[in-house]
Amino acid sequence: MIIEENKVVSMHYEVKDNESKEMLDGNIGSKPLDFIYGKGQVIKGLEDSLSGLSKGDNKEFIVSAEDAYGAYNDSFVQEVSREQFSGIDLQVGMTLYGQAEDGSTIPVVVKNIGDEIVHIDYNHPLAGKELSFNVNVLDVREATPEELQSGQVKCDDHQAGGCGSGCGCN
Repeated sequence: MIIEENKVVSMHYEVKDNESKEMLDGNIGSKPLDFIYGKGQVIKGLEDSLSGLSKGDNKEFIVSAEDAYGAYNDSFVQEVSREQFSGIDLQVGMTLYGQAEDGSTIPVVVKNIGDEIVHIDYNHPLAGKELSFNVNVLDVREATPEELQSGQVKCDDHQAGGCGSGCGCN
């Protein structure tokens, strides 16, 4: 069975920053990543690169920043009053969690700390990065009607070795 719309994909993967070769994420040796193909549950470039693969296939590929987490946007760095961080031992590079306009939680990175102003970066930590993937397709199967309705893969420790969680790639 090939990977196409509404199929459940189970895979092991490694992802690196293509420029620095730094390992960013992976699940080799642990539970696989399971998701429903075509539902936007993983980044676009990863999903596009998996199309047509089958159980047992291995593939290495590069995903552009635009098809991963987007280009780095300087306007996403904002100044916030230091008063808003009272009680927090701020350090440059630390990740805090803010609230997006839609109410969801988003990570923000402290870029600079002044006496009265803190610069925080709302860009995704991987924005602007070209990503190098190495994937091993463990299983491909039909999604059940329940999975298609809920958007969640049912975990029943199927033959691929169990149900995994997201890779941080979505």
